[in-house]
Amino acid sequence: MSTPCPMPSASLALPPAQDPRVLRRALGNFATGVTIVTATSPAGERTGVTANSFNSVSLDPPLVLWSLDKRSGSCAVFEQASHFAVNILSSDQIPLSNQFARPNTDKFAGVALREGHGGSLLLEGCAASFQCEKHEVVDAGDHWILIGRVLAFEDGGQAPLLYHQGRYAIAQAHPHLPAGQAA
Repeated sequence: MSTPCPMPSASLALPPAQDPRVLRRALGNFATGVTIVTATSPAGERTGVTANSFNSVSLDPPLVLWSLDKRSGSCAVFEQASHFAVNILSSDQIPLSNQFARPNTDKFAGVALREGHGGSLLLEGCAASFQCEKHEVVDAGDHWILIGRVLAFEDGGQAPLLYHQGRYAIAQAHPHLPAGQAA
């Protein structure tokens, strides 16, 4: 039987970053996957945003999270929607990432998609996708953290698109591992 991981009762105060650009550069050392998170409001308004803040939370129950800038024009739709989809982009989907990263009147123009649970929108050709019911929203500084309960998922088996140091990147097997060996 495992014991719960103890959480610290008090946190250590760290000095505030003097320059947000320096902090962003340091955070950029952590390579992330690139996703497009989509949702539809009860009134039928669709939205999608490019996000690299996706993370798994729990396998039992199956929970994932991502964060949304509070200044985003998509906040109202994500607030109203009961479901959202996280679409993990494949390495050849840079144009799609850019399309959803920019404010457009119709980000979905020319995009192959299909509807999932609760109006979540699944983009075609992705490395993976997760259809989620909104589980919890956490106020976290200048962002909202949206936690979703995974209702369904698909694994496209494709190489993911990564983001590292402000640039797109691709995943490669580490050269020091023998061929076929998992980490």
